[in-house]
Amino acid sequence: MEFRDLKSQYNKYKIEIDSAIQEVINNANFIGGKEVNTLERRLAEYVDVKHCITCANGTEAMTLLMMAWDIKEGDAVFVPDFTFFSTGEIVSFRGATPIFVDVDKDTFNIDTVKLEKSINKVINEGKLTPKVIIPVDLFGLPADHIQVEKIANKYNLKVLEDAAQGFGGSINGRKACSFGNAATTSFFPAKPLGCYGDGGAIFTDNDELANLLNSLKVHGKGENKYDNVRIGVNSRLDTIQATILNVKLTAFIEHELDDVNRICILYTKNLKGIVETPVIPEGYVSSFAQYTIKLKSKEGRDALQAKLKENGIPSMVYYVKPMHEQGAFAEYNHDDSDFEVTNELCDTALSLPMHPYMNSRDVNFICKIVLKSNY
Repeated sequence: MEFRDLKSQYNKYKIEIDSAIQEVINNANFIGGKEVNTLERRLAEYVDVKHCITCANGTEAMTLLMMAWDIKEGDAVFVPDFTFFSTGEIVSFRGATPIFVDVDKDTFNIDTVKLEKSINKVINEGKLTPKVIIPVDLFGLPADHIQVEKIANKYNLKVLEDAAQGFGGSINGRKACSFGNAATTSFFPAKPLGCYGDGGAIFTDNDELANLLNSLKVHGKGENKYDNVRIGVNSRLDTIQATILNVKLTAFIEHELDDVNRICILYTKNLKGIVETPVIPEGYVSSFAQYTIKLKSKEGRDALQAKLKENGIPSMVYYVKPMHEQGAFAEYNHDDSDFEVTNELCDTALSLPMHPYMNSRDVNFICKIVLKSNY
């Protein structure tokens, strides 16, 4: 059994994917070209924003925004404590300070009450200047972007929606990657929309920001790549990955998003009341990068994972260590009591196999093992 079954997806779309890759090879147009332009246009239309700027990966996408917004030493950027390392890493990479915020116990996304308290604490201390909030759409579920936007407006902060796991999710019909001043996503293979390597994208309605990002991602180019008007980076999505994504985007729109939500319903029907199952607030749609349950204890979580493994069922722990305990952030002083929910999740959360190509037989087998284990 696969945790995220890319093989079944490829077999279903093998003819289309192979043909698309072969066309790029035949044309020998490996950087840029119509495939990248087509992908950017289609992604922008799907999300319903004016601009999509593709780049090398999701981390680079966020880094490019930090560069464009001139985030630097002395700035504070607010990041959820329960997320992947890169969301905080890109802040420190620019010399700024990541301020970690505990998450909501139901959605696992940034706790907006604690977020506002953290902003006021930084303001009152007077050592750093609050600049940006980075809410993460964790496991495919959009963060509470409506409340985050209200807080950002109140304190004159920018918002970067980290939708690396959230592409395809929505709030009242509004798509993930359309919130904040700009949004980013990742095309890492295991993501809801993934390529066969690394890739990422930035979404924005701001024309000036889009122009700046298109310059920064290609060595700070001006009129052309040999006219360098600023210091930039080399962060382009290659054409083969773009053409693969064009095939997979069609599949995602036509059935994959619906299919993972069908699998979610089946999981939750079997497991509700036995373990804590994902909470999807009213009006929200998750793209289910992961289906994550919560056990009562670390011992129970680890025992269940071992039992699943015995039965050939892969599972994953996201995340073993909270952001505030990462060695790379050891210079910052943190009060562990500020992160009660995150600390609990790191000990009790477990992600089960989840992808559009699962069948009910697989789901029922997984649930049977969970039910029998009674952890």
